[in-house]
Amino acid sequence: MTKTYKPMAARILSILLTLFLISGCGGLSLKDRDEMSAEELAKRGLEQFDKGKYFLAVETFDIIKERFPFSRFSLLAELKSADSKFYMGDYGEALELYKSFETNHPTNEAVPYVIFQIGRSHYRTMDTIDRDTTGAHQSIQAFSRLLRTFPDSPYTAEARALIQKANHFLAEHELYVANFYMRTDKFDQARGRVEYLLNNFPDSPAAAKAEEIVEELEESGYGFDG
Repeated sequence: MTKTYKPMAARILSILLTLFLISGCGGLSLKDRDEMSAEELAKRGLEQFDKGKYFLAVETFDIIKERFPFSRFSLLAELKSADSKFYMGDYGEALELYKSFETNHPTNEAVPYVIFQIGRSHYRTMDTIDRDTTGAHQSIQAFSRLLRTFPDSPYTAEARALIQKANHFLAEHELYVANFYMRTDKFDQARGRVEYLLNNFPDSPAAAKAEEIVEELEESGYGFDG
């Protein structure tokens, strides 16, 4: 009895798990996938998105893209798939989806938003000041492109604010590196860092601390020309 019970229990558990996965814990059944129209699927996906069920929303939007690639709802699915990935914290994949949308639909009215989200996706990848600064640089590039191309978009004010924050981050990074060089008696390198900081981020909070390093270097005989 024991030998037959365990396999049977395992099979029952397997069946229950399969049913759970098919249902998607609130997702679409196989029948729904086959029978729902593009509009019905779009409505379902938006409901899932609005409730924060981003994983399920991505699944639904993927169905639209696969089954109705030429439907007007496919465009919505492309954009909301990117948004879902963004809010899931998968910024790398969100970036690729936003970039793909802009490439495939360069004249679409959503492009200003897409560029803004590209900037936000890069911005969210910013790490601590002692780490890689690529995210900060790329976010500034994206936001600056938005301001140049669509200066009157609804995202202008926030884009400017995020550019400023990213610049402050870069300034803090330069200050961190300058202080490291000061601690290790590499004064020429420290001087180069604070010069760069003061020339490029003069209005940042880090600028005042950079001025203190300038004074310290001058007192040590590593003054600044001009």
